[in-house]
Amino acid sequence: MKDNLKSRGVTAQVVLGLSVIVLGVLFLLGNLDIIETRRVLGFWPAVFVIAGIVKLYDTQSRGGQLLGGGLVALGILLTLDRMHIIDFNVHTMWPLFFIGFGVYTLYTARTGRRRIMIDGVKGEQDLGGEGVVDITAILGGFERRVFTPDFRGGEVTAFIGGCSLDLRASSIQGEAVLNVFAFWGGVTLKVPPDWTVVLNGTPIMGGFEEKTIAPPDNSKRLIVRGYAIMGGVEVRN
Repeated sequence: MKDNLKSRGVTAQVVLGLSVIVLGVLFLLGNLDIIETRRVLGFWPAVFVIAGIVKLYDTQSRGGQLLGGGLVALGILLTLDRMHIIDFNVHTMWPLFFIGFGVYTLYTARTGRRRIMIDGVKGEQDLGGEGVVDITAILGGFERRVFTPDFRGGEVTAFIGGCSLDLRASSIQGEAVLNVFAFWGGVTLKVPPDWTVVLNGTPIMGGFEEKTIAPPDNSKRLIVRGYAIMGGVEVRN
């Protein structure tokens, strides 16, 4: 599982790096008056495409794939509209967002695994023997305290929203890997003082911040990896 996470992370970083290089070249050509800067700025919806592709490469759940695919589709539609190839009027087509979210919610209700939050939610959750979290916050906030004797990681996504996950009542048997994805949102993790936190995240106009005290040993390690795109991820104890 860890090898799979690492290989997928490298692929996502390659996609992200190439995308940033292409955007940089376009802006450079605009500054050199080789192309019009206005034309470059017209491709701003490509941010959604890039974020969606990164999410697709970096997720291991069907829900994450649906979210990534939705971001890619939205970016493509907005880009084609800016290029006057199609007429995609957001003021007319905005109900599609509700339809898409409804399909997303029906899927999660059928699988019963993911926690999709569009409102402020607080509470506690026993992860049981599974020890894996799989949470998505869209246009809202999610705040929950989870407890398990064998936390194994999982996936946390904040899309134009916020996630606050309290793990201080949990424990790790060795090492756990937690995938985070914050796009125009934030993720806050509260961990026990005996956990060693390793941040392997990639911030894009965002940030990863660790506010933890070093434990006496490294017997319990939490590896936090993923992306903060115009968002933030904070880990503290």
